[in-house]
Amino acid sequence: MQVRLDGRNAIITGGSAGIGKAIAKSFLTSGANVAIVARRSEVLMAAKAEIEAEGKVMGTSGRVIALSADIRNSEECEKVIAKTKAAFGRIDVLVNNAGGAHGHEPLAEGDVKDWDEMIDSNVKGLLYMSRLVVPGMRERNRGQVVNVSSIAGKETYANGVVYCAAKAAVEAISKGMRLELNPFGIRVTNIAPGAVETNFSTVRFKGDTDKADAVYRGYQPLSANDIADVIAQSVWAPSHVQLADVLIFPKAQASAKQIYRKETD
Repeated sequence: MQVRLDGRNAIITGGSAGIGKAIAKSFLTSGANVAIVARRSEVLMAAKAEIEAEGKVMGTSGRVIALSADIRNSEECEKVIAKTKAAFGRIDVLVNNAGGAHGHEPLAEGDVKDWDEMIDSNVKGLLYMSRLVVPGMRERNRGQVVNVSSIAGKETYANGVVYCAAKAAVEAISKGMRLELNPFGIRVTNIAPGAVETNFSTVRFKGDTDKADAVYRGYQPLSANDIADVIAQSVWAPSHVQLADVLIFPKAQASAKQIYRKETD
């Protein structure tokens, strides 16, 4: 069944690539108006053109705007929200997708810059954006916040301590937001993907494509579209239904680190 989001206005952080771009395509082709937010303006504008092209093929009634900003900066978040409201009038759905892992070393060998990046993007950016969007949802007694977490937020593993801590914070924030926003009829969805083949591992391993490719070798990982489909379903679900906490694995995965890999040549 085709998900329809006609008339909804959504803002998606980290919307220029991977899961964020897939979410934007899914929302736009389903009739929603979409604001995509990311730091790299050239990549962002290329993503906007790609999303619009797909929307045109699908005959969507929605439109997309691209906003270059660093959500680690609260003032830039304020500008993003102001521009989105000016374009769409209100924000019905906030998808806090920006984040990622940087580095894969033991804590004692970690890079402080990597730690700052992970805490600032995964946690503080989510907080800044939510603080600006939620008041409008409370006034209308409706809306939805989708926080993209990770299996790393549920299971801590070696050589990923700070990333796991950042995603564990996302899990806690999602639960707290759900408690606080329950009286206002606002849904809060926590999405925790397992192994998804995007540029995630390339970023984590600082551009080492051999290491990144090895993460997904010997099994079929999830795709960005798989995650986007679930998020779209959570937004489209009947108003009395809330997908509160969704853990998504590829069939080959059983835990954060247990993945059944077939031998390959």
